[in-house]
Amino acid sequence: MPRQLVECVPNFSEGRDAGKIDAIVAAALAVPEVLLLDRAADADHNRSVLTFAGPPDAVAAAAFLAVEKAVSLIDLTKHRGAHPRIGAADVVPFIPIEGVTLEECVRLAERLGAEIWSKLKVPVYLYEAAARRGERTNLENIRRGQFEALVKEMGTVGARDPDIGDPICHPTAGATVTGARKFLIAYNINLNTPDVAIAKRIAKTIRFSSGGLRCVKAMGVMLASRNLAQVSINLTDFEQTPVHVVFEAVCREAARYGVTVAGSEIVGLIPRKAIELSAAYFLRYRNFRPEFVLENRLASALSAGD
Repeated sequence: MPRQLVECVPNFSEGRDAGKIDAIVAAALAVPEVLLLDRAADADHNRSVLTFAGPPDAVAAAAFLAVEKAVSLIDLTKHRGAHPRIGAADVVPFIPIEGVTLEECVRLAERLGAEIWSKLKVPVYLYEAAARRGERTNLENIRRGQFEALVKEMGTVGARDPDIGDPICHPTAGATVTGARKFLIAYNINLNTPDVAIAKRIAKTIRFSSGGLRCVKAMGVMLASRNLAQVSINLTDFEQTPVHVVFEAVCREAARYGVTVAGSEIVGLIPRKAIELSAAYFLRYRNFRPEFVLENRLASALSAGD
């Protein structure tokens, strides 16, 4: 039987308490077949992101254990951070990697959602490929108004009712969003200014929903610990809109407001191909091809020898 691999990239509303983050990671890794690929935490966003992978059933089991631990540890009534959120376990996407279809990942999300509701009493929304309502394909529509608005509106405003579970927000853990999607690059660009209004204007210019670049979602946030404004970006298809195109667009827009880019950062992981595309662009290689990369050539040679 061909190997099956699924990636899960859950986002939790805790980026400051290392003990709580460690406990959530440990819960996920209690499933033996799951491999932790990355963990990232940001105190300004007050958010952590895990990346783990493995066989579909194992990954789904690890996702539930991580959500269960987050629900027990995180109190959204006391949570403050730059990143929008509606849940302690805010969003839990499944991504097909090998031998698994997007549709199979949708079924994993639906199964996880049912388990979260039945065992934890946290209502669940389904997004991206798993969305049951067109407007819920986009995560930002589900998260509008954040936890504080959702607590008031769930059960009274029909459009805010969950896809799985009763329309009652968990008092401290809020709600959870799960679904299936293709690979996403979380990419942040920091500006040499504390003026968050500039970051918000740049985000509006580059994001697709406002008429900007295809496959780009963006918002402006303040990084209080660094006294910098940030354009926080999700790139949903790096082949249609490569990372370097986004970076150059932000640089141009920043210059219009008399500021410069302080640097950029990746949250989680990025595909090698995305790095290759940007390297070829910035270094202006005349004859660049992926097989010029040592690791690519080695993998090809090893594969040929199998």
